[in-house]
Amino acid sequence: MCGIVGYVGPNVDEKALTVVMEGLARLEYRGYDSAGVALVTEDGIEAEKRAGKLENLRSALDAHPLDGSRTAIGHTRWATHGGPTDGNAHPHRGGQDDKLALIHNGIIENFHSLKKGLLAAGAQFQSETDTEVAAKLVGAEFDKTGDLTTAMLNAVQQLEGAFTLLAIHADQPGVVVGARRNSPLVVGLGDGENFLGSDVAAFIGYTRQALELGQDQIVTITPDGYSVMGFDGRPAEGTHYEVTWDAAAAEKGGYATFMEKEINDQPHAVADTLLGRTDESGALVLDEVRISEEQLRAVDKITVVACGTAAYAGMVAKYAIE
Repeated sequence: MCGIVGYVGPNVDEKALTVVMEGLARLEYRGYDSAGVALVTEDGIEAEKRAGKLENLRSALDAHPLDGSRTAIGHTRWATHGGPTDGNAHPHRGGQDDKLALIHNGIIENFHSLKKGLLAAGAQFQSETDTEVAAKLVGAEFDKTGDLTTAMLNAVQQLEGAFTLLAIHADQPGVVVGARRNSPLVVGLGDGENFLGSDVAAFIGYTRQALELGQDQIVTITPDGYSVMGFDGRPAEGTHYEVTWDAAAAEKGGYATFMEKEINDQPHAVADTLLGRTDESGALVLDEVRISEEQLRAVDKITVVACGTAAYAGMVAKYAIE
């Protein structure tokens, strides 16, 4: 499951990037194969992304530092549509002059049809991802409306699937807009600054006040506050709570051990695995396998290679397969 972090604060300095990189480090436990960040600077959107571990991204940022900013987003990615490459890593760009940057967790199920429409309208794509389709779509909507929240609202009404989206735009430097459907997104409420994250581990070093968004909701954060609306455009509310555990416990989701967390995460993990993997009739669709049904049915032996608890899971799978 991908990790997502967003930040907006009062000052143009190094803090925005620091917060996002620290948040991504705390979300490494979720697993990933690439990472990236984007900031709104005086020169517009500046971004860096790299396949591999977070250290690869840090090295790239050390070699080519980004300018100071008060607004930043960051992402760690597990490859779904498109392999784990620099080009497929998030953020992706959209809108006139690529002024929008967007990160995404989940699956956009109707990205093929949306991409056809965007290509017909003149959009050019640089990656193999469904995320870039969302970026081009939100960017196109911003070009029509001039407002990032409205652009996000218009875009999510066209999306099918399960997703969390975060977007920033060069023309609105003190704003981050997020949206969620069947994928987690939490707001961190600070003093003159606000945060977004896949879970509270992303920002627990800065605030313990959090707001959990409901299903099909959009949130806009600025240094001074936040607003929430539903995908229908009506004002909405999230659920406010105080985080009572520390940073180490936050990575465990409040559980005493990672084992307990992983046991309780299993229903969500199975659901995440199946995102975008079924057609309208409920039949399983595995596009990445790239073999025919006849070839699959001809397989007479499956070898499960694993270690640790995954090996135990493989033993259970043996009985299910047989």
